[in-house]
Amino acid sequence: MFEWFADTLRQYPEIAIFIALAFGYYFGKFSYKGLGIGAVTATLIAAVIIGQLGISVTGPLKSFFFLMFLFAIGYAVGPQFVRGIAKDGLPQALFAVVVCVFCLAGGYLAARLGGYDVGSAAGLYAGSQTISASMGLATDAINRLPIPGEQAKAYLDAMPVAYAITYIFGTLGSAVIIALLGPALLGIDLEAACKRYEEKRGGTKVAGGPGTAWHQFDLRAYRVRPDGVIVGKTAAEAERMLPERRVYIERLRRGTEVMDVTADTVIQAGDVVAVAGRREVLVDLIGTAAEEVDDRALLAVPIEGLDVYVTSKEVDGKSLADLAQSPWARGVFLRKITRGATAIDIPILPSTRINRGDILTLVGRNQDVGAATKAIGYPDRATDVADVMFIGGAIAIGALLGALVYTIGGVPLTLSTSGGALISGLFFGWLRSVRPTFGRIPSSTVWFMNSVGLNVFIAIVGISSGPKFVAGLQQLGFGIFLWGIFATTLPLILALYAGKYLFRFDDAIVLGAVSGARTTTAALGMVTDRAKSQIPGLGYTVTYAVSNTFLTIWGMVLVMLMT
Repeated sequence: MFEWFADTLRQYPEIAIFIALAFGYYFGKFSYKGLGIGAVTATLIAAVIIGQLGISVTGPLKSFFFLMFLFAIGYAVGPQFVRGIAKDGLPQALFAVVVCVFCLAGGYLAARLGGYDVGSAAGLYAGSQTISASMGLATDAINRLPIPGEQAKAYLDAMPVAYAITYIFGTLGSAVIIALLGPALLGIDLEAACKRYEEKRGGTKVAGGPGTAWHQFDLRAYRVRPDGVIVGKTAAEAERMLPERRVYIERLRRGTEVMDVTADTVIQAGDVVAVAGRREVLVDLIGTAAEEVDDRALLAVPIEGLDVYVTSKEVDGKSLADLAQSPWARGVFLRKITRGATAIDIPILPSTRINRGDILTLVGRNQDVGAATKAIGYPDRATDVADVMFIGGAIAIGALLGALVYTIGGVPLTLSTSGGALISGLFFGWLRSVRPTFGRIPSSTVWFMNSVGLNVFIAIVGISSGPKFVAGLQQLGFGIFLWGIFATTLPLILALYAGKYLFRFDDAIVLGAVSGARTTTAALGMVTDRAKSQIPGLGYTVTYAVSNTFLTIWGMVLVMLMT
């Protein structure tokens, strides 16, 4: 039975890939307090075990899925990458570049001091910095080296071995260093720092989350007394009596007639008005000065919750406090801001700035939300249809440009098809954020291209190197694990001090910036848990976008440095 199974996998290697993915995603989902080996490492281990059967995977399958993965990475981080390089995120972008240099130097020093070959160095770097994608560019670079094919094969077989050994501490160690050791090294009380950050920028804590006056709203009905202060005033004038509270008169009942209210509607004595606003404002402030009534017909206001993709130049870079003064903001409440490839929830504070590519969850009357959507961007309605023509064309264009070879001083230079796909993703991802009429890729499809694309590549690497994995493990020994600790720890310690003392980031966001610069989502999760706040996420998105790009490219650069 076993012989039949092994022969079947050798004859149909695609089955082996699916088995590796199944085991990888199953065991990769287990974690403790947000820490685990992850699907990539679990898939690699499963593939290496399956590869002991001597399975050969040929054809362009590995390259196909890796190009798809790199394009998805670039597409997802494109808006934040361009903004960080060109606009208001420049300090965070520069910090990310500095940290990327630290990471490259740490991997290079560890490989040189440890005396490892090119393949082991590339794997050590990828594992210690938890940047699996760099192995793909390192593979391209090794294949282009002027060396015999057998030697190149030996380098490529050594890479996943070094990666698997060093990845464990790369993941667990980076989270511990940033989230647990970082506050002690920098002398930060993280929870207090986040509270100060919120208070300084007009935020207030409410039970159940980082709520502010920008959400947590309700709709209640009140009868206007004959001596009421709003009698004879327009709805807009009445609303301005509580300028910091953001309350809106949505409808009113006058006699038996129920009507929608505009800014110019004049309030009369005896009217029953439906007021939308933050719950505690309605209960504690208005409720004590007015008679609340239960008017179901009046309160049956058609409302809509809608995700809106921000594309407007007028909105880009503006704070919520500024946007709240816009005519289209009347009657609209903001429930959530999502930013970046990892869908980070951005704290809702008056000083929070909105960027192109953000997704805002708006709530309010249908007509109010519709007007706000037109001013902000495009509705991001759920869909399962991707623009495959765009995906295929964009990847092809990037790969073709990357395949070009430029000779400078007799030295051939090329981005490779992998580098071209990544840069294409960055460009078209940014273009999509400003011209969203084409190139729609649903988030579920981006996830598939990103996660499954990488893991198919990793599975093929593991299956192909499986027969020599054990021998490589014996050859590299425990020493490479220790050098991996060095390569993980040194850049992070330098990054912590650089973020606080060189770039002078606020204590509330510096650890989030370091997490993003090292592209470690596990660390960010631990940081926000310790902070009991989402504020550290403000430092994560730009640094993540920039570092995810450079750390991937460093795989190719490291091979050049080691040869």
